[in-house]
Amino acid sequence: MGNLRLGIAGLGTVGVGVVKLVESRQEAFINMFNKTAMITAVNARSKSRDRGVSLDKFEWFDDARELAKSSSIDVFVELIGGDEGIARESVTIALENGKHVVTANKALIAKHGVELAKIAEANNVALMFEAAVAGGIPIIRVMSQSVIANEITHIAGIMNGTCNYILTTMAKEGRDFKDVLAEAQAKGYAEADPTFDVGGIDTAHKLAILTSLAFGTEVDFDSIYIEGIEENTAEDIKNTDNLGFNIKLLGMALKTPNGIEQRVHPALVAKTSSIAAVDDVNNAVYIESKMLDGIMLEGKGAGEGPTASSVVGDILQILRGQIEPVFITPVAKLKPYEKARMNRHEGGYYIALNVKNKVGALAAISERMAEFDISIDSLIQQKDDGDDVVIPVTIITEETSESEIRAALKKIDNDGFLASHSRVIRIEKFA
Repeated sequence: MGNLRLGIAGLGTVGVGVVKLVESRQEAFINMFNKTAMITAVNARSKSRDRGVSLDKFEWFDDARELAKSSSIDVFVELIGGDEGIARESVTIALENGKHVVTANKALIAKHGVELAKIAEANNVALMFEAAVAGGIPIIRVMSQSVIANEITHIAGIMNGTCNYILTTMAKEGRDFKDVLAEAQAKGYAEADPTFDVGGIDTAHKLAILTSLAFGTEVDFDSIYIEGIEENTAEDIKNTDNLGFNIKLLGMALKTPNGIEQRVHPALVAKTSSIAAVDDVNNAVYIESKMLDGIMLEGKGAGEGPTASSVVGDILQILRGQIEPVFITPVAKLKPYEKARMNRHEGGYYIALNVKNKVGALAAISERMAEFDISIDSLIQQKDDGDDVVIPVTIITEETSESEIRAALKKIDNDGFLASHSRVIRIEKFA
């Protein structure tokens, strides 16, 4: 394989970062590979927009689909975003026309990865997406090369920098979710519509991809249990801090005898664990296997530099001639996804209740817990600023199941002892 000709579709923050990196590293590429990857064509919505880089020497395409089938490129770099429309169409066209594809589009891969992988493998071209998961952390390369000999049993991570920034700031400054979200939007960490981030959907897209890579199953985004961070309060942060925990939005996939369990939700992690120390906009991915126990990779999960670095890393893998199955396992041999019920939690649950100040309320709550064989590790009752009407109660349970917790809380709510709905956060154990 000689020099690689690149066509870049999408010249936002990441696309401009890729242009800068590729253009600045030409001498290094030649020294390393005795050949190079060079940009020959680009596409974006506006040609006249000032992006801080010169595009004069590149062929301009108004339509990404035309760029995708152009004879002037060997690799189509999709940085448009979105799981449908022009992104999906142009990637499909590129693969069908024998072009390698590199993308940072987690939604596209999470929703249509298997379909696209079939086209890529049928045409003997690469479909690579290191930048789609955890930005600058080379987690996919680690899974496909470094730990490929191991049987992975558990994968988990902080995969959304916006959520991690919000939860970190709430903990450090004692502020409410809405206040910190507004600040994150002002700083550019959160979108004007932050639903994908704070609602856990972005994390779920990434988890769906990692699950397939880890366990050799077809991608199944729709089977993920998703819960965001919108309900987490400053009171929860304070309570859990006093109990020795940090709250993190985690994406987790576990291999069980009954199938694969995938879930995204806030979780309590002990302050002594390595994942609890991952703060601000950083990401981390934890892998557990039978031979390696647990390893964790941490780094910047988004932004021009980290994401562009991962995109160009994929391009250089193609330049080396390293064309591998899209999901490590050839797509024809991926197993159908078998969904497992949410498992028992070794760390139990944190439950926050606003209890009406009635005689027998706490005794009744304890009885309901016992009815479902839920053991209470601790129960903390506090007066709330002299309020004699409502008493905040924090319960930490021992190991139990999701169904038992939900059933007990439903009965407690029906008993009429709660002033507002309960808040439940799972406790997860990490080294």
